[in-house]
Amino acid sequence: MKLLQNKIIIIGCGRLGANIANDRSKKGENVIVVDSDKESFLKLDESFSGITICADATDLAILEDAYIKTAKEVVVTTGDDNVNIFIAHVCRDVYDVPKIIVRLDDPSRAVLLEGKKIKGIYPLELSVSKFNIINGD
Repeated sequence: MKLLQNKIIIIGCGRLGANIANDRSKKGENVIVVDSDKESFLKLDESFSGITICADATDLAILEDAYIKTAKEVVVTTGDDNVNIFIAHVCRDVYDVPKIIVRLDDPSRAVLLEGKKIKGIYPLELSVSKFNIINGD
């Protein structure tokens, strides 16, 4: 089955995760979204063509059910930095996922990603950067 190969797994279907999932789905990517709250999937567009899994992604069996062993990319966007860091390290160290992107609210936690080939997204830094652009700085 094509969907099981070369896919993107998005863990956390809040605003960021849902928007990334919708964007990737529209671009024809194979997308699997994992979130522990089934209501979160209501944020996905009606045209979303991927798979949703309602479960706790800190459970390795759930990651394996999401076919993490063949994922080309994992995007971790839950609302908890500790959970995000844990899942990102599991994806890298246990499953050797080629590309991992993790959202962290606290930029000082970037040190926990160093040397792990895990890329961070920091909403605070992005907001300040956008502010400076708008402000002409």
